[in-house]
Parts: sequence; structure tokens; C-alpha cells
Amino acid sequence: MAFPHGYHFDPTYGYGLERLLQIGCPDEPPDFAAFWQGRYARALELRPEPRLSQRQDWHPAYECHDIAYRSTDDFTIHGWLLIPKHGPVRRGVVVGHGYGGRDGPDYHLPAEGAAFLFPCFRGLSRSQRPPISNNPAYHVLHDIDKRDRYILGGCVEDVWLGVSALLALFPDAAGHVGYMGASFGGGIGALALPWDGRIRLAHLAVPTFGHVPLRLGLPTLGSGEAVRGYEQRHGNVLATLRYYDAACAARRTVIPVHVAAALFDPVVAPPGQFAIYNALPGPKELFVLEAGHFDYPRQSEQDHALLQTLAHFFSPL
Repeated sequence: MAFPHGYHFDPTYGYGLERLLQIGCPDEPPDFAAFWQGRYARALELRPEPRLSQRQDWHPAYECHDIAYRSTDDFTIHGWLLIPKHGPVRRGVVVGHGYGGRDGPDYHLPAEGAAFLFPCFRGLSRSQRPPISNNPAYHVLHDIDKRDRYILGGCVEDVWLGVSALLALFPDAAGHVGYMGASFGGGIGALALPWDGRIRLAHLAVPTFGHVPLRLGLPTLGSGEAVRGYEQRHGNVLATLRYYDAACAARRTVIPVHVAAALFDPVVAPPGQFAIYNALPGPKELFVLEAGHFDYPRQSEQDHALLQTLAHFFSPL
């Protein structure tokens, strides 16, 4: 699938669907699992202490609240919480955002009886805090030379503490927590899933951070290009990024995962997206998008079909 465009590169990178489905997973460091399991154990020692304040927004199905909760590094994460007006909260969903940030909650997501938590990852949107830049090209480089301090690890911990915050507010949702994330939020979600057994279902749309060695060779318009530029200047990026490869994490994810991956994407290269899907060893579903991060003729039709698919996928939650 290709579309007319003015980019200096081909956003299909010469891959068709058959070839995309054959992309493998890079080797991971020998202590990959120990690195993440240790972080998860430390994150779960924290109490998120969620704080709510009701907004003036009105919606027929949900109460909308501002929320703040405590994450690692004494970071306060801000966002929104939707609580169903009619009936009890039977399940909860954490929703990650793309690198464009978030300026409000989404009211159209399909999961009846669910409370939806929309956190803003550290340094972005409502969770901005100096010296972290909210510009994706700089945010993605924050502490990239320090494996244990790299910003992506903190964002993964924001997801885990988001689950903790949801369960602190709605303990009856235990065993019924899902995750949805697109682009940046898809990649962060992929990194978070294998270690957190409280998350039972997940959807990742056009997820980033898949197959780092491959994506370093593919030009894009997104944060990946900032990382490519850094690698060209400094040459040491893999020492950190081998621990933040979403495909390697996906290889250890056993819960059911739904992935929407694009054939044409100038921001998140499709080979990285499909590397994440291909690596998943458990139950999985693939929704093939004609394009990601790009307006195209059938976009509304595909978006509608994707929501219908997700309503069915999340029904067992």
C-alpha cells in the first residue's frame, strides 16, 4: 500500500504485508528480564495516592475527573479519569497517548462498565516538568546515555502506577484491567505488559520502539529520527536501547494482545510495528491499517471498523 506523498523516503520502506509478517526479533541483553522485573518490583512498592477533582465537562455516560497520582522518582502524573454514570465499575482501562500528548479524554472507547484512566506520561502534556522537554525530539533523548535513568523507563513505570491508582480507586476491577495505547503509548505499553500480571488484555496501535537495530536504519519524521541522529553523532545508543526494545518485550507477553499495524507510516516505520506483533507468542489479533500518522481516503472507514473490533476484543475483560 502506497500513497502520493512528498517525503524524501518511502514510508513503506519497500515492505509488503507478507514481508512485514516475516520480520523477526533482535537479540536481547542477557539481563533484559531481570532489568524490567526489578523495576516493576520497585514500582509496586509505591502507593500512588490518587487524587480526584471533578471537572465541569458534561457527558451522558461518564463523569469526568481530573486525576493526579504519584509515580516513581517522586513524579506526579496528571491526567483524566472517566467513571461510568450508570452502573458499577466492573473493569478498568489505562489509555496511553502518542508523542503529540493529550489535551483531554476520549469518550468513544469501547468497554462497557469500565473506568478509563488517561495519564499524561512524565514530561508531556499535563505532566510537564523541567528539565524534561515536551518536544518529542528532545523528550525521547532525555537521559538516553543512562540505561537506568532513560525517560522511557519512567514512562513505563507511569503505566504500572496508573494500574495501581485504578485499583486503589476501584478494587473490584482487580483481574479486569486492560491497556490501550497508540504510537508512543503503544510502544510504552508493549514494554510494560510482560511484567505486570494485573493487565489482562491490551491493544497497541501503530506501536513504536520495535526492533531498535532495524529502525535505526530507517528514516522517519518522528522521534525515531531524533534517535537516529543521536546515534550518528555519538554511536552509543544501543547500549541503552537494547533494554527498551518493544519487540523483545513483546516476546515475553502472554496475555491476549490486539495490534493495529500500518503498511505505510512516515512517523513509525511499519517494520518496527510488525516486529512487535510478530514477536507476541500468546493469543493475538492483527488489524492491518492502510496507513498510520497519515491522512488517507479510507481512514474513517478503517477507524470505525477498528473500534468495532476492539469492542469485541475487550468484551471478555
